[in-house]
Amino acid sequence: MKNKLIIFFYVVVCLGICTKLTLSLTPDGLSLLSLKSAVDQMSDTASAFSNWNENDTTPCGWSGISCTNITGFPDPRVTGIAIAGRNLRGYIPSELGTLVYLRRLNLHSNNFYGSIPSQLFNATSLHSIFLHNNNFSGSLSPSICNLPRLQNIDLSNNSFSGSIPKNLKNCKQLQRLILARNKFSGKIPAGIWTELENLLLLDLSANDLNGSIPEDISELGSLSGTLNLSFNHLSGQIPKSLGNLPVTLSFDLRNNNLSGEIPQTGSFTNQGPTAFLNNPLLCGFPLQKTCGNSEQGSSESPNSAPSVENSTRKGLSPGLIILISVADAAGVAIVGLVIVYIYWKKKDNSNGCSCTGKGKLGGTQKSNLCIFCACANGFKNEESELEDPAEKAEKGGEGGGGELVAIDKGFTFELDELLRASAYVLGKSGFGIVYKVVLGNGIPVAVRRLGEGGDQQRYKEFVAEVQAIGRVKHPNVVRLRAYYWAPDEKLLISDFISNGNLTSALRGRSGQASTSLSWSTRLKIGKGAARGLAYLHECSPRKFVHGDIKPSNILIDNEFQSHISDFGLNRLISIAGDNPSTSGGFMGGALPYLKAVQTERVNNYKAPEARVPGSRPTQKWDVYSFGVVLLELLTGKSPELSPTTSTSLEVPDLVRWVRKGFEEEKSLSDMVDPVLLQEVHAKKEVLAVFHVALACTEADPEIRPRMKTVSENLERIGT
Repeated sequence: MKNKLIIFFYVVVCLGICTKLTLSLTPDGLSLLSLKSAVDQMSDTASAFSNWNENDTTPCGWSGISCTNITGFPDPRVTGIAIAGRNLRGYIPSELGTLVYLRRLNLHSNNFYGSIPSQLFNATSLHSIFLHNNNFSGSLSPSICNLPRLQNIDLSNNSFSGSIPKNLKNCKQLQRLILARNKFSGKIPAGIWTELENLLLLDLSANDLNGSIPEDISELGSLSGTLNLSFNHLSGQIPKSLGNLPVTLSFDLRNNNLSGEIPQTGSFTNQGPTAFLNNPLLCGFPLQKTCGNSEQGSSESPNSAPSVENSTRKGLSPGLIILISVADAAGVAIVGLVIVYIYWKKKDNSNGCSCTGKGKLGGTQKSNLCIFCACANGFKNEESELEDPAEKAEKGGEGGGGELVAIDKGFTFELDELLRASAYVLGKSGFGIVYKVVLGNGIPVAVRRLGEGGDQQRYKEFVAEVQAIGRVKHPNVVRLRAYYWAPDEKLLISDFISNGNLTSALRGRSGQASTSLSWSTRLKIGKGAARGLAYLHECSPRKFVHGDIKPSNILIDNEFQSHISDFGLNRLISIAGDNPSTSGGFMGGALPYLKAVQTERVNNYKAPEARVPGSRPTQKWDVYSFGVVLLELLTGKSPELSPTTSTSLEVPDLVRWVRKGFEEEKSLSDMVDPVLLQEVHAKKEVLAVFHVALACTEADPEIRPRMKTVSENLERIGT
C-alpha cells in the first residue's frame, strides 16, 4: 500500500511539471529574458521591464515588444524590440540572435556598452538596427551583411573603432548608413559604393577617417538630404565626379584637409560656402578664396604670353597701351549694352517667370509661378517704381501730422478714402491688430496697426525697413503696398488675401479638424509656401529671415495659393512698438481700438536653437519651422496646445512623434491625417514629403537643407 502511495504522488508531481512546461514561456520569450538579465538592475530598469514576466506564456504583451503571426507557428513570433531613451545600462546578449523573425532592433539613446555580438546577425530577418547614442565600442563586424534584408544602420554617437568593412558592399538593400560621431579610422573603402544603389543617406562625419574621397561615391544616384563627410582628416582633391550626384543633394565636407579647386559642375553649383569651411587648402567658388594665378594664366590666350614676358623686360609700347585702352572701352560698352538690353527685355516681358506679382490690388489672378526667379529680376528693376525713401522721410517728418505713403507708383488711394472705409478686425497678436478695410472702389486691403512709439530719428529707420520689405515682389509673398506714420499712429497697408490662413484651413474656425483639404491641395499649399520662403532667403534685397514661420502666417487665397506674411515685422515692432494708442490716434474713427493680445504659448514651430535666449535668427530657423508645418499638413496634428482644451489633434513635440513612428516602422496610416487615407494613389507622394519634412527638422542646423533645395525637392513631387 505504501509503494502505491509513493507511485501515486510521483505521477501527480510529473503531471504538474508537464503541465507547467506546456504553459511555459515561448523560446522567443526566453531569449528576450536574456536581454533583461543583461541590463544592470537600476530604478529605470524596473519601469522598462516591469511587465516582463517569466510566468507569461508569450512575450507579445511586454512593453517594447512587437509580434506578428507567422504561418506554420501556433504562437506569434517576436518581430520588433523598441526600448529607446530609458537610460538602460548593459550589453546586448548573443541570445537575441535566435530571434529569427526579428525585424527591428531599437535600443537607441541608452547606455549600452561593449561590442555587438556577431551572433546577433543570425537573426536573418533584421532590416533595421538603431543603436545610436549609446556607449558601444569595438569594430563593426563584417558579418553584419549576412543579413540579406538589412536596410537601416544607425550606430552614430558611440565609440566604435577600426576600419569601415569592405563587406558593406554585400548589404545590397541598404538605404541608410549612419556611422557619425565614432572613432572609425583608415580610408573610406573604395569600390563598394557602386553596389549600394539603394542608399539614400550616408553620414560618416566626426570620425578619424583619412585618405581621399573615393570616386565611386559618385555612383550613389539615390542619395538625398546630405552627404556628410565632415570633421574627419580627409585629404586630396574633391572628385569632380561628385558633381554627378543628384542636384538636390547637399554636401558637408567641413573640417577636413581637402585641397585644390572646388569643382564647378553639376551638384557643386548648388552648394553654399558652409559645405567647404575649414579646409585651409581648398579654394574657388563658393569660398571667398581664389585659386591664385595658375588658372588665370591658363585662361589667357597664347598670343598674350610674349607680351607679358616682354613687358617685364622692356615695358609696354605706346601703341600697345592705346590698343589695350580702346579694347577695354569697347568691352565696357558692349557689356553695358547687353545689361541695358536684358533690363528692358525683362521689364517688358510679361510671359516670363516674374517675381514682381504685379496686378490689380487685391486681385487673385493666376500667376506664372516658378520655383525661383532670377535675383536680378526680383528687385533690381523695381527701383524706378519705388519712391525715394530719403525724400519721403523728409516729407513725413514735417509737422505733427502723418502721411499715407505709397511704396510703389501702382498703388493709388488717398488717406481720406481710408478714413471713410468700412473696417473689420481680422486678428490680434503680439504684432498688433490686423483689419480688413474695404475701399470705396470695393477693393479690400489689410491694415496692420502697430504701436505708438518712435521719434523722428526712428522714423527714418522705419522708412528704410519698410522700403526694403516693399521691394519684395513674389506671387507667394504678401505684398506691402503703403504705410502711414504719425506720432500716435503707425499703419502698414498690404494686399488682402481672401481665404484666411493655413491654421483655419486645417482646423476650421472652431478649431476642429477640417475635412476640406485634399492631398493635392495640401501639396499645392506646401509648394507655394516653400517658393515664397525660398525667395525671401535667396533673392530678396536683404536675404530676409522670417523668424516666425507657422500656419497662421501662411495665408491662402481662393485658388489655394499660399502667401507668406508677417516677414520683417520684428524689426518694425522694435521701432514702433506693438501697443496701438489707447486714444485711437488720428485713425481712431476708422479703425476701432482693440488691445493687441500677447500670447504666452510656447511656440513649438521654433527650431531647438531658436529657443535659446539671446540667439539671433537664421535662415535655418525658418527651414525647421517650415518642416514642422509640412508635418502638420501630413498628419493633421498641431504642435500648438490650445489654452482651453486638449485634443488628440495636438502633439506638442510633433517632430519627435513622427520620427519615433518611422523608427518603429509604424504603418503610414497610423501617422497621416485620416482624411488622406482615402487617396491611395498619393501614398508615394506623402512618403516623399515626409522625407523632405524630416530633413528640414534635423536637430543640427548645419545638416538642414537650404529652402532653395527644399522647394526644388517639393516641386519634383507629384509632377
